[in-house]
Amino acid sequence: MPTGLEKILKEVEVAYLEAIKDLSFLEEYNDLLKNYVGRPSPLYFASRLTAKIGGAKIYLKREDLNHTGAHKINHCLGEALLAKRMGKKKLLAETGAGQHGVALATAAALVGLECEVHMGEIDITKQHPNVLRMKLLGAKVVPVSAGGKCLKDAVDSAFTAFVSDPSNTFFAIGSAVGPHPYPMMIQKFQSIVGQEAKIQIKEQSGRLPDYLVACVGGGSNAIGLFNEFLLDEQVKIYGVEPSGKGRNPGEHAATLTFGQPGNIHGMHTYVLQDDKQEPLPVHSIASGLDYPGVGPVHSYLKQTGRVNYVTASDEQAIDAFLELSKVEGIIPALESAHALAFAFDLAQKENKDKIIIVNLSGRGDKDVDYVAEKIKL
Repeated sequence: MPTGLEKILKEVEVAYLEAIKDLSFLEEYNDLLKNYVGRPSPLYFASRLTAKIGGAKIYLKREDLNHTGAHKINHCLGEALLAKRMGKKKLLAETGAGQHGVALATAAALVGLECEVHMGEIDITKQHPNVLRMKLLGAKVVPVSAGGKCLKDAVDSAFTAFVSDPSNTFFAIGSAVGPHPYPMMIQKFQSIVGQEAKIQIKEQSGRLPDYLVACVGGGSNAIGLFNEFLLDEQVKIYGVEPSGKGRNPGEHAATLTFGQPGNIHGMHTYVLQDDKQEPLPVHSIASGLDYPGVGPVHSYLKQTGRVNYVTASDEQAIDAFLELSKVEGIIPALESAHALAFAFDLAQKENKDKIIIVNLSGRGDKDVDYVAEKIKL
């Protein structure tokens, strides 16, 4: 992380802590979640999928139905409102799959701020529909050609741009990662997902779920679902990382599975790193998951044992992507498909009275061309 950020980050922290105690700020944010985003998102019982797989009941928390197509809009609106409150003129961000970039460009347009999004060249190619959406929404998309040309490199580039003009710019980090107070802010803004899910599953089944499942890259959608259930010890929780093409360095992005404690982008967390503590190259078929670090709250939940972190491969994710599409008529994001793949296996091993909630964190419009090419459709 570039030097000279301590004072800037303290200003963000102070402004955030003041904002979340301000009823007018919270009322505006909650009104936008309801009337702009379309919350609450449904909790859908996937009956045909459950019947086909056998075993536990599978419920989908439909974050894919949010305006912009993913959970990212939840925290982007919060960050945009905070930036405007602080008198900033521009929102700055990094993006991998492009969903954060689209959500932030949307929020910037809504509140009347400029928007600049840094994105690795590989991801720009893989996620071309989202690049077009960002540009249509008025955002400037900055291609990043350094390093692996993916999410980690986009974060590096965005941090550098942030330091060059901190007085006018608000860095709206796209996941529960980075230096304090960002992980705390993102966890707060995303916690609406779990709050709704808890109410909805009680209404539909009369009790809490047995399992929660969500994909983990940086970890924003996962902590959004998990947060409300962390004290409910009877609920088992699984975060699903991408095991990619194999176990060798550069073939996966399973940070909590294969990484070690280290430092990246201003946080102490688990990192996929070499002997010199430099981040390793990573891979995932899902652009939003190919990051060599992870949000520090997930590192804590791994160490305490409250959350189990497991993996799903590229192949398993594509299989789950196709299965949900054909059986339920829902095309998921490739990121979410990792969570689905694990949930399918889990459901088969459990009896019919068990309940699994999967966070369907985004829709797969952005991925259809890429998947079609992969499976020669």
